Amino acid sequence: MRALTDNNEIATLLIHCPDHGGLIAIVTQFLSHHNGNIIDLDEHVDTEENIFFMRVEWQMKGFSLTRAEVKEIFEREIARPNDMTWSIHFSDRLPRMALFVSKMSHCLHDLLARYQSGEWNVDIPLIISNHELLAPVAERFEIPFHYFPISKDNKQATEAKQLALLKEQNVDFAVLERYMQILSADFIDQYPNRIINIHHSFLPAFPGARPYHNAHKRGVKLIGATSHYVTADLDAGPIIAQDVTHISHKDAVENLVRKGRDLEKIVLSRAVYHHLQRKTLIYNNKTIVFD
Repeated sequence: MRALTDNNEIATLLIHCPDHGGLIAIVTQFLSHHNGNIIDLDEHVDTEENIFFMRVEWQMKGFSLTRAEVKEIFEREIARPNDMTWSIHFSDRLPRMALFVSKMSHCLHDLLARYQSGEWNVDIPLIISNHELLAPVAERFEIPFHYFPISKDNKQATEAKQLALLKEQNVDFAVLERYMQILSADFIDQYPNRIINIHHSFLPAFPGARPYHNAHKRGVKLIGATSHYVTADLDAGPIIAQDVTHISHKDAVENLVRKGRDLEKIVLSRAVYHHLQRKTLIYNNKTIVFD
């Protein structure tokens, strides 16, 4: 994310609404009228659904409206008359990201390395796990680790404790880094489009605990990874990022696993980056990802 100082705070506006002529002009004229210097703008029209999507960034330095005023006036003058669903975000507030893990560490190490190197402007206040195995990793990065053993008998109570902890820590969104638990619909409802998951792309053809072994037996020629927002429909949420790599008959199962885990790291990091940059918009279980 862009490195910021007190003098170059950025506001980001995300919009979707029924499409009609002049929407770009309506928004940009509003910002220009209040001395907003636009530094990035992207838009898309879904012609099948007739829905307009827009992302615009502008500098708050010199902008004539306060944060409270821009929310109130934009809603009254622009959003309401045009039936807009919209949100605004300010760059001086770092998002707070919770990490959920089980036993696999490849995605965890990758995201924590990006976090520690300053690649992302984000706070990670805690790591949650249903196993104790990765506690030393959290300790090395000086991030509080919370162990919640889960069984079918305590799942509901455990999720209630986890949600209380997330709210206590003012968590904005969560990332499931090969977290081998299915979140309940009640849990997901607390963070709509704010829980990101990663998994291999063999689903639904090769489900279960040994997808690479089963795919290898079938002689697949591509393997991939998918990162998406979590919904109550298992592994069917809006997709943020995907990628694939070619394999051949020469690749043993171990090679498929290695290549698959490399893809998972890359795809998950892309998805988290898009989310942090406020580059995603969800409509009808489909994700618009702005360039």
